Amino acid sequence: MTLTYTPLADIPKIVQSLRGAFNAGITKSLEYRKQQLRGMYNMLAENDAAIRDAVFRDLHKPPAELMIGESGMVKQECIDAIKNLEKWAANRSVKTGLVNKFDNVHIRKDPLGMVLIIGAWNYPLNLLLAPAVGAIAAGNTVVLKPSEVAPNTAELLTKLLPAYLDQRAYRIVNGAADETTLLLEHKFDHIFYTGSGSVGRIIMGAAAKQLTPVTLELGGKSPAFVSRDVDVAITARRLAFGKFFNCGQTCIAPDYLIVERGIEDKLVEAFKASIQEFYGSSAQSSQSYGRIVNKNHFNRLKTLLDQTKGQVVVGGEHQEDDLYIAPTLVLNVTKEDKLMEGEIFGPILPIMVVDKLVEGVKYVNQNDQPLALYVFSKNKRAIDYILDHTRSGGVVVNDALIHFIVSNLPFGGTGPSGIGNYHGKRSFDVFSHERSTLIKSMGMEKMNYVRYPPYTEKKTRWLDWFLFDKASFSGNNGPNGSNPNARVSSPALPESSKKPQEAKASLPKPTEAPVAAV
Repeated sequence: MTLTYTPLADIPKIVQSLRGAFNAGITKSLEYRKQQLRGMYNMLAENDAAIRDAVFRDLHKPPAELMIGESGMVKQECIDAIKNLEKWAANRSVKTGLVNKFDNVHIRKDPLGMVLIIGAWNYPLNLLLAPAVGAIAAGNTVVLKPSEVAPNTAELLTKLLPAYLDQRAYRIVNGAADETTLLLEHKFDHIFYTGSGSVGRIIMGAAAKQLTPVTLELGGKSPAFVSRDVDVAITARRLAFGKFFNCGQTCIAPDYLIVERGIEDKLVEAFKASIQEFYGSSAQSSQSYGRIVNKNHFNRLKTLLDQTKGQVVVGGEHQEDDLYIAPTLVLNVTKEDKLMEGEIFGPILPIMVVDKLVEGVKYVNQNDQPLALYVFSKNKRAIDYILDHTRSGGVVVNDALIHFIVSNLPFGGTGPSGIGNYHGKRSFDVFSHERSTLIKSMGMEKMNYVRYPPYTEKKTRWLDWFLFDKASFSGNNGPNGSNPNARVSSPALPESSKKPQEAKASLPKPTEAPVAAV
C-alpha cells in the first residue's frame, strides 16, 4: 500500500502545538498519564485483529511472534507503568551532611518536555510504542514517527491513535527522509531513535545542533559462542528460534556462530532437525515463518549469499516474488567473507569454526561492540572468561533473544550498537529529568555565619568539619612510599569541637583473577 505522508507545512504546526500543550501543563498530573496509558493498552487490546492483519501484510509476521515481540510486550509495559507510576514519580530523599540535616533535600522526577520517537520497520508496533509508554508515563508530549517501510502498520496507527490518546499531547507524523529531516530541524527535549547506525549518526548530528540528548537503539553483528560441551540439540533449537524469529530481521538476532571444532557437523544436523520441527518440510508453506520486508532487502541478502565463500549446508532457497529466503546456514565462513562485513538482518547464519573459543573472543574484540552476545556452554569458567573479556549491550547464556522481553532488564547498546537503554522503569527514567532540590530552613542562621565572609582560619576549620567526611587510607601506593589517595587532614579544631576518632578505613589490595582456559 501507499502510506499517506504528513504534509510538510503541517509539521511545524504539530510541533508548536505539542510544545504549547506541554507548557500549559496538560500532561503533568499522574492521573492524566495513567488515563493515556490505559488508552494505549485499550487501543492494542480492542484492535488485535486489525493489528495482526496490518503487521502480517508488512512482514508476514505470525500472530505468536506479534504477541511475543510486539503487542504483548507493549501491553505489559503499559500495565507496569500504571501500577508503578506513583512510586516512579515520587520525590526521592537523599542523605545529607550535618550542615543540611534539618533541610528538605530530595530529587524530583520532572518530565523533559516535548520528545520525538522514531520507530523501526522490523518491529513496527513495539519499537514505536514501547518507548512511548515511558515518555507518556514521565509526563511528556510526544511526536511519534513510524517507519514508512512498514506502511500498513503506520497507516493503522495513524487511524487508531486519535481515538485512544489525547491529540493535544500525542501526534503521529508520517513520512520518509524529507519529513524526518524537517522534524529534526525543530528543538526537542529528547530524541529516541531505533534503526541503523548510519541513520543514527544523522540523527545524532542533527540533535547536536540543538544540544538535544538522544537515545539510539542501533544494531551490530551479535555473536554466539558455542563450546563443544553443550547439549547440541537444545543449543540448535534455541539458536534457531533466536535467529529465524521474524525471519532474522531482529537487531539482537544471533548474527554469526563461533563454534569449537569437533561439533560443527552435529550442530548442523541438529539445526536441520529444529528447522523441520519449527516449519515442517517447507518453511515457505509454513504459517509460522515470516518474509523479508521488501525487494531491496531481499536483493541485499541474495547478494550476500551469492558472494559467500562458505558452504551453504542448510537452506539457501529463495523466491523474489514471495520475498522468501529459507532458513539458511553457511559453514566454514572465514573472517574475510562478505557475510562477516556487516549486520546480516535476515535468515542467514554463518558458522565460523575455531580451535578454541579464545580465538573467537579476539575476533569479537577486533570489531565494534555488538548489541547482544550469546554464550552456549556448561563450563562456568569458559562463560566467565568470555563475559569478562568482551563488551556488548546485553548478554544471554544458553539461550537467545529472550532478554528483550524481560521488562526489568535495561535494553540497549554500547558504543556503535547504541547509546542509552530502556524498558520498564528505565523507560520512565529516560524521559525524566532528575531535578536536584534543596529547600532550606530559614531558621538556625547562626550556624550559617561560618560560611559567610570575612573568612578566618577558625571558620575554615569549622567548615571543613561540617562539610566533609574524614578518612585515612592505609597503603603505600605512591612514589617514595606516599599514598596519592590520602587526604590531607585539616588543622586541629579546638578541644570543644573535636569529633570522636573515626575508625580507619582500608582499601583491599587489587588481585588478579585467574584466567580461565578457554
